[in-house]
Amino acid sequence: MRLTTKGRFAVTAMLDLALNESINGNAKPVTLAGISERQAISLSYLEQLFSRLRRQGLVTSVRGPGGGYRVAKAHSDISVSNIITAVDELIDATQCGGQENCRDTGRCMTHDLWATLNDKILDYLSGVSLADMVETQRQNDEGSASSEVHFSPRHLPSKSCNGTARIEPKYEETSA
Repeated sequence: MRLTTKGRFAVTAMLDLALNESINGNAKPVTLAGISERQAISLSYLEQLFSRLRRQGLVTSVRGPGGGYRVAKAHSDISVSNIITAVDELIDATQCGGQENCRDTGRCMTHDLWATLNDKILDYLSGVSLADMVETQRQNDEGSASSEVHFSPRHLPSKSCNGTARIEPKYEETSA
């Protein structure tokens, strides 16, 4: 099971938008060309993603000179799962896409295991907000955080590094 490029790029682009829409206290639209350059994501691909994000009410577009996109809601009101599902991305560890027809005769023996994993992943991603990611990224940019990024969902207890699994996003650096 893996998150596809569509979901990863949508989350990355939304984080970039949130970080760059308010520079020096001045809220201004962010261009897709700017996001494309900073994140090394194709402009045409971003246009497709932002069309879906706009239809789902996560971003608004500003037309004309100086136009671009803004986050449409409070950052704390947008979860990672909202972003991923807005671009029609499904996170599914089952072999059958949840249809319970894993085998010709019906459900496979491990269907419940994978369905439960889906629930756990969705629960985690629902607990990490855009505001959480912005704060973590800003701390990392200031050098006050460790080199590892750890998101602790608001409604789940923090886990220590005692062997428990955690999802750690990977940020790619691009040369300017």
